Amino acid sequence: MSKYTVSCGTLVLNSAGELLLCHVTDTAAWDIPKGMRDPGETSLEAAVREMREEAGVLFDAARFVDLGEFDYRRDKRLHLFRVDAGDELGNLAGLACSSYFPHPKSGKPTPEMDGFRWARRGEISQLCWPRMGTLLLTLDW
Repeated sequence: MSKYTVSCGTLVLNSAGELLLCHVTDTAAWDIPKGMRDPGETSLEAAVREMREEAGVLFDAARFVDLGEFDYRRDKRLHLFRVDAGDELGNLAGLACSSYFPHPKSGKPTPEMDGFRWARRGEISQLCWPRMGTLLLTLDW
């Protein structure tokens, strides 16, 4: 058995070179759409699914450019992909999360992500968790 898990995520870029970020419900942090592979799923299949579940966006798998695996935590690696979306997502008003978790206080189904934005490179370290921000800033996007 592997000593680490693999989370699969996607860097979605608009024509201005800004990165799509999703706001993580009940936190101050923003993140890229990402999540764990389901049994039998490839990294690409997981990245496509997580994009659909967390942002409501379905890109054709052929548009995903494999950026490779990256160290993230001692127990987790990230397999990242990139999609150049151009202007097709616009102002993000149509995005919605369909992946829910039970709220820790109320138990009510709560979306994993509750907001979406475009971010410039200079905003990443203020918006994302430190580990994610550091990793994103090492990548060429």
